[in-house]
This record gives sequence, C-alpha cells and structure tokens, in this order.
Amino acid sequence: MASRDQLKRTYPPLYKSLGDMASDRLAFFHILERLKTQKRTGWVDNKIPNPESISDHMYRMAVLAMCTSDQKLDISKCVMMAIVHDLAEAQGAPVGDIAPREGIPKAEKRRLEAEAMHNFVHEMLHDSPAALRIMALWQEYEDQATPEAQFVKDLDRFEMASQALEYERAHGLRTLQPFFDSSIPHVRHAEVREWGAHLLQEREEMHSRTGPQGE
Repeated sequence: MASRDQLKRTYPPLYKSLGDMASDRLAFFHILERLKTQKRTGWVDNKIPNPESISDHMYRMAVLAMCTSDQKLDISKCVMMAIVHDLAEAQGAPVGDIAPREGIPKAEKRRLEAEAMHNFVHEMLHDSPAALRIMALWQEYEDQATPEAQFVKDLDRFEMASQALEYERAHGLRTLQPFFDSSIPHVRHAEVREWGAHLLQEREEMHSRTGPQGE
C-alpha cells in the first residue's frame, strides 16, 4: 500500500530564478497561496467535510503562541516560527502535507522540505535578510533544540487535537482517536499540557452527553 502511495507523488522541477528580484519575489508570494488552498492530508484521509488548510492550522498556532503566560519564551519568535514551520508544504507536489500512511521515510521527508526551503530562500528571495530570517526560524523549529522550538512543536500537537475535537463535535464522529493519541501525550510544555488536559476533559464531557457513536 505504501509503495502505491509513494508512486502518487510526483517531483516536478523546482522554481528557477528568472534573474529578476521583483519577479522572483512575486513568485514566492504567489506560491504562498497554496498554503491557503491545500487541505491537511490527515483530515482528507478521514473524509472530513471541508477540512482545514495548512495556513488555517498555522494561523491558530500563531495566536495560541500569543496566549501563553510563559515569560521565559521569546513570544515574537514563537509567533513567527508558527507561521513558517510548515512553509515547505507550499511547494506542493514535491512536498505537500505528507502523511505517515504514504510510507515516505522521515529522512526523505526532511530532505524534500529542506530542498523546498532552499529553493524559496535562494531562487525566489535571493538570500535577502527576510529570506534568511525565514530560513533560520524554519531550521530552528526543525532542530528542536531551543525552548521556543519545543514550545511551538507542542502548539502543533495541541492545535491538531483541538481541531480533531471540533470535527468530532461538528460531524458526530468517534473515529479521530489517533489524532489525540499522537499529540496530547507527547506535549512537554507545562502550560500547553494544562490546555491539553482541559481539552480532553471537554471531549470526555461531550462524549458522555452524546453517548456511543450511532446511538
């Protein structure tokens, strides 16, 4: 099954600079639209009606970052990191929102994402200060070596679980347990763990009111 899924992935050539900064920069601005229109693969696989886009996910993460009371964190950096952490998925076919069921090794996924980011930074944004800032934020998130990167990763987990609960509530589902199992138990930041505990309590109360699925 995984091999068939992998065959569905196509790898068109990456963008080549036209040698004109204005044109290349506009190409980058336009490619960002894909984040608004590309639906998150996990929800598509679960046949969720009108599922969220990649940018929907990142936007709420950014606002969540602003809601923390942790004064030890660089909140501005966390907000920016949340906004760019899935930027490579704008590359579309070469990367996109790769799901685990596709069987693409993590090392290959990281390679594809790094290649996409390199393309954005060098071919489209000409290594400008803004481009290097975006790349540094993305790389810091990938490396997971700073408190800010680890916090944003926890927001990624919490946001996904929040969305899963909202889809369960909206569509009367009881089939999204894997989204909770792969997120909330792995949260490390104390405040986000507290948010997660409240979320799970809300879910339990919701399910106790609605009864077993199909009842």
